[in-house]
Amino acid sequence: MNADPQPVEAIDTDPPVQRGPRLSPQGAVIHPGCVIVNSTFAPWTEVGEGSRVLNSTFEAYAYCDRLSDIANTTVGKFANIAAMTRVGPTDHPMANASLHHFLYRSSYYWDDIPDDADFMAHRASRRTVIGPDTWLGHGVIVKPEVTIGAGAVIASGAVVTRDVPPYMIMAGLPAQPLRPRFAPGIADRLLALAWWDWSHDRLRAAVFDFRALKAEAFLEKYQG
Repeated sequence: MNADPQPVEAIDTDPPVQRGPRLSPQGAVIHPGCVIVNSTFAPWTEVGEGSRVLNSTFEAYAYCDRLSDIANTTVGKFANIAAMTRVGPTDHPMANASLHHFLYRSSYYWDDIPDDADFMAHRASRRTVIGPDTWLGHGVIVKPEVTIGAGAVIASGAVVTRDVPPYMIMAGLPAQPLRPRFAPGIADRLLALAWWDWSHDRLRAAVFDFRALKAEAFLEKYQG
């Protein structure tokens, strides 16, 4: 005769939800293992573990995830940069007899030859601009002197070699337009609203509408 089945205690297999670090109105939260050189960070910004940021500016609320490499770039407000991205990678002198960095980092090899200051200054001058409320997916590469417009989305693994219009979704190698995020009228209205310039208190007051409303309904409420 079979024994009556015994109740089994339920086991919760979902991991506990862990809140990330509380970001700061004083500046950036910079995680361990980062290399930061000649860069500035506005309030509520974050740099993921093991990232390198060189000659760059993070505007308010922008962040990059772990192992990102960002050089000579202005990262706009609310930019979302996923892990292992490369923004503004510098080029080698391909027209010369050699493209190795002994040409311009000569002090690494000889005590009596300085680095090529002009070449290094040229590199630093080739600024990349990441617009507000953009999303760069995992492993994206953005070449120097590219501007990515507000609200644009770059699919994982894409290589961006030219400017990206606002609210455009790009994918591929090299990246090509996939489709706009919104109809032109909606995109134009979002640009005019420029909610990314709102104060921290105004954002707090609107956060549940950001969650609940699609873009058109949000515009109707806040722009009329």
